[in-house]
Amino acid sequence: MDIEDIIKESCFSMLEGKVDSRILKNIKSMGLEKPTRIQAESLPYILLENDVIGAAKTGSGKTLAFLIPVVERLIKLGFSRQHGTGCIILSPTRELALQTFQVLKKLLNDIDLTYSLIVGGEKKAKDLVKLKKGVNIVVSTPGRLLDHLQNTEYFNVKNLKCLVVDEADKLLEAGFEKHVSGIVDLLPTNRQTILFSATIDSHVQNLARLALREDPVIISTDDQTHSTVIGLQQGYYLCPIEQKLSWLYKMLRKSKKLKVMVFFSSCKSVDFHFEFFRNHCKASILSIHGKQSQAKRKEAFQNFVDARYGALFCTDVAARGLDIPSVDWIVQYDPPTDPKEYIHRVGRTARGLNNQGNAVILLRPEEEEFLSFLNNEKVFLDQYSFDEPSGKIQRLLEELIIENGVMRLLARKAFLAFLRCYKSHPLKKIFNINTLDVNLAAKAFGFLETPHIDFLNVKKKKQKT
Repeated sequence: MDIEDIIKESCFSMLEGKVDSRILKNIKSMGLEKPTRIQAESLPYILLENDVIGAAKTGSGKTLAFLIPVVERLIKLGFSRQHGTGCIILSPTRELALQTFQVLKKLLNDIDLTYSLIVGGEKKAKDLVKLKKGVNIVVSTPGRLLDHLQNTEYFNVKNLKCLVVDEADKLLEAGFEKHVSGIVDLLPTNRQTILFSATIDSHVQNLARLALREDPVIISTDDQTHSTVIGLQQGYYLCPIEQKLSWLYKMLRKSKKLKVMVFFSSCKSVDFHFEFFRNHCKASILSIHGKQSQAKRKEAFQNFVDARYGALFCTDVAARGLDIPSVDWIVQYDPPTDPKEYIHRVGRTARGLNNQGNAVILLRPEEEEFLSFLNNEKVFLDQYSFDEPSGKIQRLLEELIIENGVMRLLARKAFLAFLRCYKSHPLKKIFNINTLDVNLAAKAFGFLETPHIDFLNVKKKKQKT
């Protein structure tokens, strides 16, 4: 029997006698019977307390792959509040930390281990109370964790047994390398370290050398022919920029009973489109972006997780690691910064075992060359065709921009943010501000007359009729 057959035959009940029966009971109560591939391949090594580097596509089930062994080890060692923190789980964003924390909460049902979510945006005084009492498992973001390690004297990590670095590539992309380095320097060296990442590049390898012992087990579940999961149907649509909003309206109308995530390039664009579709098109929509308060982001995330259908308008703050059940469609309304960000966006659907999902990216006809960049990353898209949308919703927006000062201000900010994103796009040869008709781009935000642009040296073309 080869490795593929072993994985197919694996089930969580095979862990009976190897992990605490309460863990198995809680896994079953989550409705899980068979481990995903990354879980099946990594669990034996992590349970043996090896350092592990795990590379797996987003949505592959990495969270339980490290939580099960962590909880089992602390139970076996008889950890209590007096022992302090036995495991730290480091996450790149508050949303991902919250998600990990929620899975941990389910796994610890009827298990007497203390645990806490410690992230930026929350009152530090609450953290201090929890840490003083003693927290066995801490789920945290880098800035807040480093702050406590440096300044909170009763944050007891002397007995730390395990450090988990989750979504390591995202941590580095977000500029947390110095934070992680500072954290590692302040933790006991005699510990197990588990590092998970969607991609393993030279920066992640450098982090691994810093944090892990010399002989980590490396586990990769990457399909050599595809960089996205098999159950994902994905394609592109060549859409003139002035028709994008009408296309999105039609898309949302057709998917009223589905869950859809729509990615925009800026926070201001999320705000504008959210306000328009929610208040003037009566669409069921939530929004998440990095400039919202922590409480608002947390509420929107949880509401979308619990929803049976509806749309979430978001920036790439929602592209990494977030496990949202049953997302039917991913719409990339604005282009990602690079092919890897494309992969992370579409990773919000077709998650877990035997799941299906759909994704579409809107490209201007001049941007079709982006497909060759995706092909180089082993991402292959079909070309989709859609019926041309009616101009009814466009006319509604144009009238609104003339009559409604609040919407006009939101639209102007979103339009200028959109242009700035194009101007600074890393793939300038494809997403080229100089090939963009700014008048037609303005029309996409409802403007019949193009607003003043003070940061572009672009000649305005005559407005097309």
